[in-house]
Formats: sequence, structure tokens, C-alpha cells
Amino acid sequence: MRFDSPLEHGVLERRYKRFLADVVMAGGESVTAHVPNSGAMLGLDAPGLPVLLSRSFNPSRKLPLTLEMVALESGLVGVNTQHPNALVAEAITEGRIPALAGYGSLRREVVYDRDQPRPSRIDILLESEGRAPAWVEVKNVHLSRTHALAEFPDCRTERGVKHLHALTRVAATGARAVMVFCVQRGDCTVFRAAHDLDPAYGRALAEAARAGVEVIVMGCSLSERAIVMDRPMKWIEAPGP
Repeated sequence: MRFDSPLEHGVLERRYKRFLADVVMAGGESVTAHVPNSGAMLGLDAPGLPVLLSRSFNPSRKLPLTLEMVALESGLVGVNTQHPNALVAEAITEGRIPALAGYGSLRREVVYDRDQPRPSRIDILLESEGRAPAWVEVKNVHLSRTHALAEFPDCRTERGVKHLHALTRVAATGARAVMVFCVQRGDCTVFRAAHDLDPAYGRALAEAARAGVEVIVMGCSLSERAIVMDRPMKWIEAPGP
């Protein structure tokens, strides 16, 4: 996924109201940017951190700048939670996720779990004639509290637990149910659920895997020009110490 133009550099002053950040740009201008991330952003929202932002030239946008990445000593970390679905779809189409290769059709945001009071929308539905469909849920991962270890979530997520339960019901029908974790950082090689931050999610992920939900973890390479999902990562199921 390439950006329309290279990302711009700045320094974070503060993040507030979840979706807003004040940033001092490289030229010294102080601006307010949109933060497309509702999570806690642990370790990624400290004042003084270098950040990279994309700029929209749409005149109707109130905030033309969007916070895309945080620059740590270990490398760039993508915080835009609107990108993972597109990154996974691109990787599937280009054959970079072998377990999801060979399907003739890819659709996004398809309603499923219709027998529930509040049906869900699957992020990606893969279909081919004569083959069981693959229902693919995608989650963005940007948390790392230990060297080389990525974790999800960074705060409690009832919605995430709901999605795992829905995938478990899909698996029970004989269709493929797949949970893809998109790790938007290049400094991690393994992944696990953050059991201490959300025990319910950690349990739900382990139970879903035992019920037949496939867990795929993919890492990304990031630059000021592009994000590319380019490598599989290992999932550690056991909780940390």
C-alpha cells in the first residue's frame, strides 16, 4: 500500500480525545491532526515522540493531516487502524499469504452471523466455486512491551471478543474461519494475546483456535512511502509471565 505522497515529519505534543493530536511539524508549525485509532496506543502517544503524517488535499476535510506512524528507536510503528483490511486484501491478491491463496473472489464488509441479535460484518470474504468460503477477520497490532514481541489488544475490547465468538460459530458450520493479525511494525518476530490487559480476549482467542478458527499473523515493513505486509510471524498461544 503506497501513500499518495511521502509522509510528513513532526513531533507529537499531545494526543487527546482519542482521535486528536497536536503536532509540531518539521518546519515549526503547530497543527492538529486526526488520530485514526480508538485504542490506548500504549508507548506510542508520549509527548516528544517523532511521528509521520499523511496529508489530504480534499478541501472539505476539517483536519487535512492524519497521524500514520510513530518513530521509535526500534523502527516505525503504524497506528492507523483503517489500513489493515486493505493491507491484508492486497497481500491475499498478490499471493503473500499462501494459506489464503487460490480464491476467485474477494469481497469486503459482508454481513454474516445473521441469526444473532446484532449481526456482524466480516472484513474479508473469500469464495471460489467448489471450495468452502473463507471468512476473514482482521485486527491491527501495534503494541510491543517486550523486545521482538507484538501483542493485541492494548486495552479491553468487547467488540474483539464478539468477533472471535462469531468466527467460532462460522467454523462450526464447516466454513473456514480465519483471524488475521496485521502487525504494523518491523521490530517484532512473534505475537501473543495481551492476557494481562484483556484476559477475556486471550481466552476467547485460545478457545476459537481450538474450535477450528485459523490464526494467521503477518508482519509489515513500513516507510514514509509505503506499508507492505511481507512476512509471516509466529503466534505464541500461552500467556506471558
